[in-house]
Amino acid sequence: MNKRIIIGISGASGAIYAVKLIEALLAREFQLHIVISEIGAKVFAHELNIRHEDIAGLFSRMNSKSETRGELIMHDSEDMFAPIASGSFPAHAMVIIPCSMKTLAAVAAGYTANLLVRAADVTLKEKRSLILVTRETPLSHLHLKNMLTAHEAGATIMPASPGFYHHPQSIDDLAAFIVGRVLDHLNIEHSASPRWGDFNG
Repeated sequence: MNKRIIIGISGASGAIYAVKLIEALLAREFQLHIVISEIGAKVFAHELNIRHEDIAGLFSRMNSKSETRGELIMHDSEDMFAPIASGSFPAHAMVIIPCSMKTLAAVAAGYTANLLVRAADVTLKEKRSLILVTRETPLSHLHLKNMLTAHEAGATIMPASPGFYHHPQSIDDLAAFIVGRVLDHLNIEHSASPRWGDFNG
């Protein structure tokens, strides 16, 4: 298992995006390092209709599925001694999915108040790929400025705004579209969703 990917989950709506991405990566030989902010865990549990204390169990079940080829490791968001807090820990990339405007602001300012933002800060300083799947609407002037600042620092800003040209039939189809775009930017082959030109009309 030669590739590690850090997955950050912050307090924006969009737990389904995180789950679908984690499932897609676990089906490949990746070591995933998951860190969820305090409010991120609350929103995640609410949207998936599970108890906060059952989040670890959910990831444990994902880790043990028969189709799982990768490995999932969870980190406490307050554990600044975790390996992902250091640039000496080699990681292929990091994705914050979903990325709240608070987390975006912290990344843009280099304000490393928790492990999630520290890992993002490390990813940028080591010039590794950082993808921010932002989830907010409408966007204020400050949100847009923070996006530009993060982009100029090296992050890829990828708003969770799925397309419709592939004629989605379900919420899962919409989530798969975003996950497919994330996988594209991680340079990972996939068939998560149809591409433009794969169909007529």
